Amino acid sequence: MTSLYVQIVGIENKFFVKNMTNFVCQTIEVCVFAFSKSTPQYLVLRRSKEKKLYPNIWQIVTGSIEEKENPIQAALRELKEETGFTPQKFWNLHHVNIFYSSHNNTIHHTPVFVAQVPFVEPKLSIEHSAFQWCNLEKAKELMVWHGQVRALELTHLYIVQGKKAAEFSEIQIF
Repeated sequence: MTSLYVQIVGIENKFFVKNMTNFVCQTIEVCVFAFSKSTPQYLVLRRSKEKKLYPNIWQIVTGSIEEKENPIQAALRELKEETGFTPQKFWNLHHVNIFYSSHNNTIHHTPVFVAQVPFVEPKLSIEHSAFQWCNLEKAKELMVWHGQVRALELTHLYIVQGKKAAEFSEIQIF
């Protein structure tokens, strides 16, 4: 649900209504990784060319939060829908990707999660036409959006490399 914030501004005893920017949390992102032997590999997905919004770009798992879902539920559902995976481990990255959409004057806040899955071929939904398992540098090169590059970097640094943050951020899903 989008809310319109209105500010009443008074200048010299004259008042007018000024539209304010909307702030929403309607999407999630999931950085997906697996170990091939002992080397971390990151899953990137190519959006189908038929997609109206950003066709053919490479991205991490991205999706909408449905009505009556919280961001964790949405992330797990989107991971399953887009890849067929149920995570072996799941984390809150403690990072929110923020971007501005000029066509509707909205600032989007997108919580980012991390999923460890087996190093196998995903079962892609019709939203995506291809996938790659790749090292961190290659995954970052393929991303279009700086927020997703940053999410991959933080995933590698704080979760994959086993920092204390990984222990504190794990979400028990079973």
